Formats: sequence, structure tokens, C-alpha cells
Amino acid sequence: MKSQNEQRAGLLYGIGAYGMWGLVPLFWPLLKPSGAGEILAHRMVWSLAVVAVALLALKQWGWIRDLVRSPGKLALVTVAAAVITVNWGVYIWAVNTGRVVEASLGYFINPLVTIAMGVLLLGERLRPAQWAAVGTGFAAVLVLAIGYGQPPWISLTLAFSFATYGLVKKKVNLGGLESLAAETAIQFLPALGFLLWLGADGSASFGAHGTGHAALLAATGIVTAVPLICFGAAAIRVPLSTLGLLQYLAPVFQFLLGILYFHEAMPAERWAGFALVWLALSCLTWDALRNARRNRDEALRLAVEAAASGAAPLPSSPPPGVVAGGRPGTAAAAAPSPAGESARAGREPEPTA
Repeated sequence: MKSQNEQRAGLLYGIGAYGMWGLVPLFWPLLKPSGAGEILAHRMVWSLAVVAVALLALKQWGWIRDLVRSPGKLALVTVAAAVITVNWGVYIWAVNTGRVVEASLGYFINPLVTIAMGVLLLGERLRPAQWAAVGTGFAAVLVLAIGYGQPPWISLTLAFSFATYGLVKKKVNLGGLESLAAETAIQFLPALGFLLWLGADGSASFGAHGTGHAALLAATGIVTAVPLICFGAAAIRVPLSTLGLLQYLAPVFQFLLGILYFHEAMPAERWAGFALVWLALSCLTWDALRNARRNRDEALRLAVEAAASGAAPLPSSPPPGVVAGGRPGTAAAAAPSPAGESARAGREPEPTA
């Protein structure tokens, strides 16, 4: 049983991680007049530098040899790097073009998309409450499509790219820093080549707008890595159900920033669409918490029966692969966080914004 102080520290780490992801829309506009493509390339390059320093300090290099010797896993990392490139690029572009609210919607509906992908791609079975949540989410997308006059492509791209990223990452099974290092190492050469091309073309903004602007571009690596490290610290200290609830901090903060700080428009039909999304998420969260409590009660009952019969007591927590409110090894077991598979303790979040 983890100490109360350790759990409190984990909660603070979790709030810090999701809080930073939620407030990151304040950072990307500071990098103007750099375009989204240039910001994205700097993020890839500097993120590799930051995680390389962290891995050097921790002396964690053995995983590289194992990864290189596994072509299948290396291929999956490459796919993950490609998918998260799309996710990062669309998010940066959305924020810097005044679409923060629509971007936040992508991370609100991401858990619903992940569950739908589990059904369509993995043949998973859902409980009635999960079906209700997915159906309500689909209705929300229809309402928002009517409100926007077209499907909310930014939200859907962010949600589906992130859900795909999470699906691939489940197969890779690397730690947080190691995973980010592998992905940014794959991204590094194309990103560096793009930056060098911009420099040769005379259109690069790095260094052209003062030392402060250049430092902000370099800080994209820190902005990417620090929340990831905080999440990793939280994931090993707090219960899975707590992480599942904390995951909504990031899109809530992003939504509030879009409304209150960036003053984006919210007509009635958009409010209706968001209300349906929140209803779906409330249903999903209630179902997950109810099933987590049921699992705990069942484990306790079996432990008591085993103790009474003189047999070895069963573990009081679900076995590996069972997450709060779900079946073993299913994507529908718990909604992944905006930062990735938040329902898997000890696993890294997938970097988002």
C-alpha cells in the first residue's frame, strides 16, 4: 500500500502534467511569426535533445539495442512517430489559427474514438453504458457538423490520430522517455532537413527575431518532455481511476482558454454539441468507476473466501492488463487520457499538444 504522502505527490504530479498540457495553447502563439511546420520541426529536434540528456543522466540505453534488433517493433515505432507528427502539427496549426475550442473537442472525443476503434478493429464487446456513450458521441459530432457547416475536421483528425497512436503504442510497450526518444530520433533527420532547407531558402525564423524568440523555439523540447516526466511520476503513485479522472483536465483547460482568453465564438449549436460530448464522457466515467468498484469488491470477496479456506489469498488488485472499469487487455476498458494511455500505470502518456 502506497503511503499517503506518496499518493499526494502522485496527485500533484498528475495535476501538473495535465495542467501543463491544458495550458500549452498559451505557448504556441508566442512562437509566431514561425509557421506551424517550422514550430513542429523545432519541437522534434529539441525534444530529442532534451530526452537524450535525461536518458544520459539516468543511464538508460540498453533498450536501444533491443529495439534495433526487433524490426517489427521498430516498424511500429516508425508508425507511431508518423501518426504523432500529424497530431502535433494539426494541433499547433489549430491553436495558432484561432481554433483552440475545436482542438479541445478532439481530446474530449478521443476516449470515445478509442472505444469505437476497439470494437471495429479488435472485435471488442462493450457494456450498455459504453454503447450509450459512443452513440451520444456520434450524435454530438453530427450536431457539431451542422453547426460548423461541415464535419469538425480538426477535432476528428486529432482524435483519430491520437487514438491510432495509442493503439500502436500498446504494441510497442516502451517507457515514457524511451518511447519519446525513439520517435523523435525517427523524426529528427526529416525535421532537421526541413529546418536547414528553410535556412537555405532564407525563410527560417530561428534567430531572425531575436535571442528570446530563438530560446522559445528551443524550449519546445522542454514543453514536450516535462509533462511527460510528471505523468510518469504520477502513474506509479496514484490509482488508475484517479488518472482516468485527471485526464479531462487538459481539454477542460483548453476549452476554457479558447472561450475566456482567445474569445472564440460559441454559438448555440456548438454548445449543444459539446454538451452531448460531456454527457457521453460522464456516462463513460460513471461506468468505469462503477466497474472498478465492482472489481475491487469481487477481489476482496475472493480474498476473504481464500483466507477462510486456508488457501493463498488472491491479489486485491486486478491482474496486469485489467484497467479500471474494463476487461483484460481491451481498448474499451478505460478511456485513454489526452496524454495517452493514462489507464496503464507505469506507462508513458502519448505526447499531445
